[in-house]
Amino acid sequence: MSVDDSEIVQRIRANFERQGLMRTMGAKLGSAVLGQVELALTPHAEISQQNGFVHGSALGALAESAVALSALSLMPPDRGVFTTEYNINFLAPAQGDRIIARGKVAKTGRTLTFCQCEVLSERDGQEQLIALFTATLVAVEGRDGILG
Repeated sequence: MSVDDSEIVQRIRANFERQGLMRTMGAKLGSAVLGQVELALTPHAEISQQNGFVHGSALGALAESAVALSALSLMPPDRGVFTTEYNINFLAPAQGDRIIARGKVAKTGRTLTFCQCEVLSERDGQEQLIALFTATLVAVEGRDGILG
């Protein structure tokens, strides 16, 4: 791909800013480089489950956005991506000062891209792995209304 890092970051930022769910959850875009994106959020009551931990569906949404943006960073400007399937394994309760999703592309093909994401809880500057996430995404081009 012949785009520079600033073009990739602009594309990722623009796509992220169009995501209403991420805005509603209070997610923030962290680092964004070719094939890797980090998102984070501060836990709050609106995304908690009955015991006060961040709800698993919020973790899944954060991780899915991180990997989708990672995959998008490798796509030509005329292509978008959609998730075709994902799996998440919860390893510990989601609590702390901040929840971080570090998505990365593991393998990309012409049509399908396989991604992984580590979801971490940060407390007092220490990180703990709380979930592992994998997803397969499909590249889409030439469809009205599909933004890359």
